[in-house]
Amino acid sequence: MTPRVTLAVAARVITQLRRDPRTVALLIALPTVFVTLMWWMFHDNPAVFDQIGGPLLAIFPSIVMFVVTAVTTLRERSGGTLSRLFTMPMAKLDFLLGYALAFALVAVVQAVVLVSITLYLLGLDIQGAAWQLGVVAVLDGVLGAALGLLSSAFAATEFQAVQMMPAIMIPQILLCGLFVPRSGLPSVLHAVSDVLPLSYAVDAVLGVAKGNGFTTTTGADALVVFAFIVAALALGAATLRRRTA
Repeated sequence: MTPRVTLAVAARVITQLRRDPRTVALLIALPTVFVTLMWWMFHDNPAVFDQIGGPLLAIFPSIVMFVVTAVTTLRERSGGTLSRLFTMPMAKLDFLLGYALAFALVAVVQAVVLVSITLYLLGLDIQGAAWQLGVVAVLDGVLGAALGLLSSAFAATEFQAVQMMPAIMIPQILLCGLFVPRSGLPSVLHAVSDVLPLSYAVDAVLGVAKGNGFTTTTGADALVVFAFIVAALALGAATLRRRTA
């Protein structure tokens, strides 16, 4: 890995995003729109929104980032751009880390907008600090991007990349604790949820909502999410094909 090359890839992706305002709007605005819709649905029962609002801050950014990064990376490979890039002295890890860094910057903006509107306009009640919730939201967005980059390595077309989303994300949504607390899941499903990254993303958000700082298990959950990000990028670099078969 070469930091200079990684930063060059990140700069290239940021430039592409600046030329595609619709994608930027999708990445930044869509999670907020989804959370606002849920707030509206439970407007007459704010206690329910306070209960599910935290997990939604982990789930929606991950889903949106997953879809966009998976399709964007697949387009790079199917269009031949990736093959041309690899004619230069660039490792596969440089490519993936550059993409992850670029989308991490987008995740920061996404988290600022999402957390600010959710806390100060929609009135989500949390005991922890807003900046801690923002840090976890950024990690969750980057997690979705890393999983999207990983899934793109196994897809041959953009349609296949989109199909990866329900296969990878929906089981995590069902078992992450949004509908049923993980402690109340059957033992087999609880064991499965223990190896799914979104479970720890939701646990970290819930920990912040309860006022637990990063020196508690909330910090450990956040570190596990970070570890999943690193593992997804490393596995993606090991399995990334330079061209579509």
